[in-house]
Formats: sequence, C-alpha cells, structure tokens
Amino acid sequence: MAFAPMGPEASFFAVLDQHKASLLATLRRGGGEPAGGGTRLASRFEDSVGLQMVSHCTTRKIKSDSPKSVKNFALILKILSMIYKLVQSNTYATKRDVYYTDSQLFGNQTVVDNIINDISCMLKVPRMSLHILSTSKGLIAGNLRYMEEDGTRVHCTCGSTAVAVPSNIQGIQNLITDAKFLLIVEKDATFQRLLDDSFCNRMSPCIMVTGKGVPDLNTRLLVKKLWDTFHIPVFALVDADPHGIEIMCIYKYGSKAMSFEAHNLTVPAIRWLGLLPSDIKRLNIPRDTLIPLTKRDQMKLDSVLKRPYVTCQPFWRKEMEIMADSKMKAEIQALTFLSSDYLSRVYLPNKLKFGGWI
Repeated sequence: MAFAPMGPEASFFAVLDQHKASLLATLRRGGGEPAGGGTRLASRFEDSVGLQMVSHCTTRKIKSDSPKSVKNFALILKILSMIYKLVQSNTYATKRDVYYTDSQLFGNQTVVDNIINDISCMLKVPRMSLHILSTSKGLIAGNLRYMEEDGTRVHCTCGSTAVAVPSNIQGIQNLITDAKFLLIVEKDATFQRLLDDSFCNRMSPCIMVTGKGVPDLNTRLLVKKLWDTFHIPVFALVDADPHGIEIMCIYKYGSKAMSFEAHNLTVPAIRWLGLLPSDIKRLNIPRDTLIPLTKRDQMKLDSVLKRPYVTCQPFWRKEMEIMADSKMKAEIQALTFLSSDYLSRVYLPNKLKFGGWI
C-alpha cells in the first residue's frame, strides 16, 4: 500500500532526485562516494567503506597459563560458551543479559562489552552473528514500515510520536518506504522539536532518525540497512561544533573501535546538511548566541582535521577551518534567534530544495 502524499510538490525534490541519480551512478561504477561531497585500534581509510582495520595491525595474546591474563582468558571462554548456546538454540541475549549472568565475576558492564567486541574481531564476524544484541536508544519516524523477526508489524508515522529503533536489525524484513531522503538528527531535543513542528508531514515522504548523541550500534545498523535497501540520499543535522562533527563522522566513516565491522556500519554517502559554520555568518546569527571553543574542543577539532578522510572532503575541511578561525561553536538551537520554527520552516526546507549540503 502506498503512503499518502502530504508533503510539497514533486518539483520541490528535483535537486534531491538529481543527487540520488548521482549516488546510483557512482554505485553502478563501483566507486567510492561521489565527488563534491587492542587490535581494533589499528585502522586504515577507504572512501567506499570508511575506517577499516589494517591487515598488519599489532595483536595481543591471552594465555591460559599466564598469571596476567588467566582471568581474562576465563571470561572469554565463559562468554564464548554462552554464545555457543545462543547460536545453537537460535536465541538472542543483550549485553546486559550477559553481564547479569554473573555480575560479580565480570565486575562491570564495560568488561563484558570489550570482551564481546574482542570475540567479534577475533572471529571476524559481525556482533549480530554472535546472537548478542545491544539495547537500542535511537528513535525513528516518517514514511517507513517493516516487520520485526517475531512477526510484529511496525508502522512509523510522521506524527509527534517516534518508534524505538529495533534491537535486532538483522531480523527486520519487508521494509517499505517511498521516502525521498533520510535525515539523521544528532540530538533528541532537536528530533522532538522537528516532530512537534510537523517537519515530517511537511517534507513527506521522508524518514528521520536520531541516535540521541553518539549513536548506539543498532541505530548505525539501521541507517546502514536503510541505505543498502533503498539508496536514498542520507543527510546529517548536527551542531556546528567538534562533537557534532565527530558524531556525523561515526555514521559516515565509522570509528576506530569498530573498524573491524566497517562494512556493516558505515554509510560514506552521507552528506553534511547543517548546521554549517559558514551558515552562522551567512544568516547573521549574533555572536552572543555562540559559544567559545574550549581547549578540549580545539583539540578535538585538530584531531578531526588530521584524519585521512578529511583529505577527501575539501568542503568539510573549509567549514572546520572557519570554526577554528572564529574560535566559536554553535548549537542548532541558535537558529531560534531568527524565529522559533526557523529550523523546520525555512532552514531545512531551503537546504533540501536548493542542495545546500556538502
């Protein structure tokens, strides 16, 4: 069943449709993204995938007869035993479930999380293949329907209520959408404001996702699955600060910690829609609504500028240099100086209509 059209005229999406055609042409050529736009810690960059673990990275050994590693060895065996039982019975458990099987033995959740990542890296399989899930914190809204592994049918809407991102992304099937684009929103507060302003309805058909800050694994898997299934343009809306840029880079290029699973997580076709540092000057946003960069911000910005994928993104580099030169950052909420609904009524529609992404 088709989704009822509620958004702008078809001509509104002309530039978006051209962008999608460019993305598809690049995919057919088998290239990277279109022009213009322990062991896990060693990684390299490939523009069609993102950060990946290098083949010659350093490794560490965990021995059963070494006093230094005997406990870690035992914990790995315990979790491997649990994984074996889950796979054999075709059932799933969350990382939290694993921790509470013997919380005193594990000590804290981080120990379990790190061991599961080590096992996934060691076996060279996605974590989902271990039948261990993460608890989702992300939300999704818009023109999308799908069926979960247990047969539950989910109908996301363009209303004021979002749907929680599923815990088992691999298990969802029968995805249906006529969305023209997918918008990743950095912060939950901005996401909720867009829903309250009926942005999804006005820009329908579209999909919105938020990971509520640094995205959890399931939110990243969902964005990747939507891209792989529909190949619709994907945009990021983040604060004009080093932290927002970092979050956008995680969606687009991945992270060093999960570089061994980059093929399943990254979407290099993502474009930066806003808030761009150059927009701050262009829109005459007053300086007293901006925030000075802290020393930690400056260190983060310097770190991002040195990353290999920034060399492939001259427009991104230019925006970050504008931020560095001004020594100021801005939250998306700074746009409310212009009007309370400027983001949803003017800023995003104009960006989408006229191709204001990089």
